[in-house]
Amino acid sequence: MIAAAGLRKSYGPTVVLEDVSLALGPGQCLALLGPNGAGKTTLLRILATLIRPTAGFLLVGGVDATRHPEAARNVIGMVGHGSYVYEDLTALENLRFWTTLGGHDASAPRLQAALRQVELDGVADERARTFSAGMKRRLALARVVLGRPRLLLLDEPFTGLDRQGRKWLSEFLLEFKAGGGAVVLATHSLGAGLAVADRVAVLASGRMAVDQSCADLSWEDLRQLYDNLTEGNGPAQ
Repeated sequence: MIAAAGLRKSYGPTVVLEDVSLALGPGQCLALLGPNGAGKTTLLRILATLIRPTAGFLLVGGVDATRHPEAARNVIGMVGHGSYVYEDLTALENLRFWTTLGGHDASAPRLQAALRQVELDGVADERARTFSAGMKRRLALARVVLGRPRLLLLDEPFTGLDRQGRKWLSEFLLEFKAGGGAVVLATHSLGAGLAVADRVAVLASGRMAVDQSCADLSWEDLRQLYDNLTEGNGPAQ
């Protein structure tokens, strides 16, 4: 689903990513760890074709994403750190607006099915301003699944969720993987998302310091490794 080699991103003299390579297949989840400023969001935005790398090679879904970003976007769904819902619209109206804007089928049965998938069908006609942070995150995911992505890119998806919300999101991602989808989950919280991850990678100062199977790392090993790699990192850039 993803094949990247030698990705670099710089803004003038400031290097944000340097020589980042990764590969991810269908049915796999990569937990991308790193402190604030490590380059996680920049890497997600490159994988989503929202920004171009300064150098390097990127295939997404078999498509050269640097040369043909629009084709690559057909398989990508991204949920950023914020949910970006329209507070004064209902859940159903939010989905209808997003889907119509994207030129997709906005029929009521299709929108209702997306809300059922994220367990919001019971509040379809309620305004988003009444929703909890977890419900808004679910609504953002409903928007994404309407595009039937094969690759989900998630930036800090567990932030602000209560225990029930974290449990629901984990189950949702496990089901998405079981259907052949791939997930990249970026977080600065060591424990978030590891229950659904098959591999863990650590970005430190813009470089991929670790990319390893979760089965090969105990929790204590991972915690010590993360602390050693990220100790002394500077503030976010």
